[in-house]
Amino acid sequence: MADQTAGEPSPDQRSGQANPSGSPIPFRRAHVGGKPPRRRIIVAGAGIGGLTAALALERAGFSVQVLERSQQSGEVGAGIQISPNAWRVLDALGVTPFVEEKASKPQAIQVNSVRSGGAVARIPLGREALKRFGAPYCVFHRADLHNGLMQAAESRPFIEINRGLALADGVEDEDGITVEMHGETGVSSSRAEALIGADGVWSTVRRRLLRLPSADYAGRVAYRATIPVENAPELANYTGLWMGKDAHLIHYPIASGRQINLVAVVDDDWREENWSAPADQEEVLSHYAGWPLAVRKLLERPESWLKWALCDIGPGTIWAEGRIALLGDAAHAMLPFMAQGGAMAIEDAWVLARCLADEPDVDEALMEYERKRKQRVERVVRSARDNARTYHMKGVMALARDTGIRYLGGQRLLSRYDWLYKWQPE
Repeated sequence: MADQTAGEPSPDQRSGQANPSGSPIPFRRAHVGGKPPRRRIIVAGAGIGGLTAALALERAGFSVQVLERSQQSGEVGAGIQISPNAWRVLDALGVTPFVEEKASKPQAIQVNSVRSGGAVARIPLGREALKRFGAPYCVFHRADLHNGLMQAAESRPFIEINRGLALADGVEDEDGITVEMHGETGVSSSRAEALIGADGVWSTVRRRLLRLPSADYAGRVAYRATIPVENAPELANYTGLWMGKDAHLIHYPIASGRQINLVAVVDDDWREENWSAPADQEEVLSHYAGWPLAVRKLLERPESWLKWALCDIGPGTIWAEGRIALLGDAAHAMLPFMAQGGAMAIEDAWVLARCLADEPDVDEALMEYERKRKQRVERVVRSARDNARTYHMKGVMALARDTGIRYLGGQRLLSRYDWLYKWQPE
């Protein structure tokens, strides 16, 4: 770890856990000689969005305290797709050396239709995506990407990650915000210029501090499982999408190609007490009766399944108020039908850090962050909802969909994502 810069807060001042008295950690502006103290930001949540925010803020000259309620922070779910727009941010932040060996790079997306009985298009990725967008299209096991981000964050001298601390409240004044935290040792507090809520779809920052409504159940259930690639070697090099009546299936390689990730999404009610639960094979297969035998055989291969209720947040809600801002799912939880939930959080992190670095007025910086991000993100949210309807079409509508996809072909289908994948961090 690098030597502490003159005027920097000490490690004790940067850690909520190291302040058992509960008194606020001083927010120091004054300094004597040397460099001025780094401006200080608190990030709630050590998931993919929160860790990327910490890295971007530290790179922009801030000292960052990350609060994570879990003692063993990690990511829920198996697979995550990182498109070129998000990869550029990870590369700019120096994360790619920590994760590149864990990436799988599918050569294509094969689009299949139950209505048509098989493939209707093959969208090139691999070298074609790299040539067109200047960055790769990668898929990861979420734990591999998260571990890489965590390693990168822990290597930075001005990022402090506090596990086992849950954010409880925050009080703003004209000079900053004091955050109250609960942990095993009791209540403590910390002080900073701003609080960033990167604490997921059920965000405490969103609900308790900004008093915004939670995400809504979208009427769809996602069943997730993984299998060893040896159980389906024919799926090792590409991403597959099967579209059918009231359901679809996606599969792609993860974990450096050692596993195949399966995501089966169906239109259904949610009857569980929690928002995720175990599921059995028969429950999954019941939604795919009448589908091609190859699909049903694939769904029989996992030994276990988990299911999640899919939720999203519609356009129009605020992301920032005063010294508090939301990022990623806490701001704009979206359906997974654009594979952009993680990518949008990663983009958010970069833009947020730039706005705070460029504008000393925190309130105005956070409002500018919202202004810069909202139109693009809400377009992704709407596109994901459109894809949800398109994937689950039936009858004549499904036939028209398949005909249109065939007519466009792989290259033109890929070009329709130029607006998304060609995004560049400033």
